[in-house]
Amino acid sequence: MRRKGLFTAQLVFTLLVCAFLIVPVILSSLAGVTENFFLGLKSGLTLRWIGEVWGLYADTIYLSLLIAVACLAVTLVIGVPSAYVLARLGGRMARFIEETIVLPVAVPGLAIALALIITYGGFRDFRASWLFILVGHVLYTLPFMVRSVLAVLSSMNFRELEEGAASLGATFWTRFRTIVLPNARPGILAGSLMVVTLSVGEFNLTWMLHTPVTKTLPVGLADSYASMRLEVASAYTLVFFVMIVPLLVAMQLLGQESRRTRKTTEEPLPAANAPSTKVEQP
Repeated sequence: MRRKGLFTAQLVFTLLVCAFLIVPVILSSLAGVTENFFLGLKSGLTLRWIGEVWGLYADTIYLSLLIAVACLAVTLVIGVPSAYVLARLGGRMARFIEETIVLPVAVPGLAIALALIITYGGFRDFRASWLFILVGHVLYTLPFMVRSVLAVLSSMNFRELEEGAASLGATFWTRFRTIVLPNARPGILAGSLMVVTLSVGEFNLTWMLHTPVTKTLPVGLADSYASMRLEVASAYTLVFFVMIVPLLVAMQLLGQESRRTRKTTEEPLPAANAPSTKVEQP
């Protein structure tokens, strides 16, 4: 009886915490599809505010997607080979390089943006381009790609597979393409989803690096809350959720699939030719 009461109390507490987090999101989303937020659903449903958001901020949405895709491409080209080198190197030097790569995550985004402005702000064309924001996003998201791929490579003995392929005459690029990349696929997919999600939703660093013609989705969201009526800002939030939530769900499903795959591979296979321990009676 006491255990049942404890379970009920834990369940109620969990539901209250979930409600505390989810109810504001629901109310904000409803404000973006109602005629008048203060009257609620009684005022009727409408897509007018979403249409206004699209008309005012469509460029920020396209730019955010462009930067996210470009950031993914750069982190794949840099991060996957870097993780491979760190996995083969091992030791203290590899750990030191890994911590150095992760350092931008520990530094506030505003500090990274300020460092980029001080270093490259003199190049006016580059400063006014979306490529300037891309550099900041790459610095911020690269550690997540490297860590994801490195974790997968460190959990398997890919060196033996490479040595076997090398003994059969496979070149380095053949081994990298046919052995390393397929085995690192779960880490690459997880890192890719994380990079795109973080790039689309990054605000602190982007807010300081953007210009009036290079606004991204989070910066436009902040502007809409500061200068527009509540319904328009909430509709912008709804658009943001529509872009981010599928990526988060995909990350969750991919994580579950990776855990199932890892559990399956770690289960010992029954020995088909193992000698029987049963002793026959004469």
